[in-house]
Amino acid sequence: MFEIGNSLREARLRQGLDFPQIEQATKIRGKYVRALEEEQFDVLPAPTYVKGFLRSYAEFLGLDGQLYVDEFNSRYVRGEVEDEQPLRARAGPSFRRRAAPMEKNAFLLAIGAIGALTALVFIAWRFGADEPPNVPLPENTVQGTAAKRPAVKPARLGLRAVNGNVWLQVRRGSSAGRLVEAGTLEQGQSRLYVAPRLWVAVRAPANLRLRLNGRSVAVPGRGSGPVRRLVVTARGVKLAPSAA
Repeated sequence: MFEIGNSLREARLRQGLDFPQIEQATKIRGKYVRALEEEQFDVLPAPTYVKGFLRSYAEFLGLDGQLYVDEFNSRYVRGEVEDEQPLRARAGPSFRRRAAPMEKNAFLLAIGAIGALTALVFIAWRFGADEPPNVPLPENTVQGTAAKRPAVKPARLGLRAVNGNVWLQVRRGSSAGRLVEAGTLEQGQSRLYVAPRLWVAVRAPANLRLRLNGRSVAVPGRGSGPVRRLVVTARGVKLAPSAA
């Protein structure tokens, strides 16, 4: 499991920083920095503050702040939203009497909006000389052959050193992408990365365990040497080509 507090504390200790230095540099009160490292998020005023402080503190330590915000959302925010039960309408005459006017008003508003749009088109055509009317299309309307591209599903990659230490380097996109982390993952430690595409270099891959979107996956390239270079997407993990 990706431990938010421990990874922040380890990064701070590696750089020899203390709380007064961090408070002066980030303007985050020392007791809040300590609460982040101990994962006592209820000490902070609200989840909005937790996310902002997590991002600022992680990026000050040279880490990817978005990864920490995503992990906080997945553990403390998203679960709460999913657990909420949808409100159910109470059956009965009183509800039907209230719902009918609302539906009628919504229908009248829709008819009015269509009529206004039609009037604008007619006026533009009537008084716009030879130029065609420039009517904005709704966001979900296909114009010509161009359509909105579907969102790319991110990959949630978990790494854990199980049989010994593992040296790794993680970048976004490709080997030339932005550096996320580089260093030694000691035995028993774990990391979590979330991105549409990741490039990972691993030394001593036999000591590494991978989990992609909650599923265990094998490190590809068995017998190909002590160093593996991998490309990770939501579809899977594969060996990176030389130009990736």
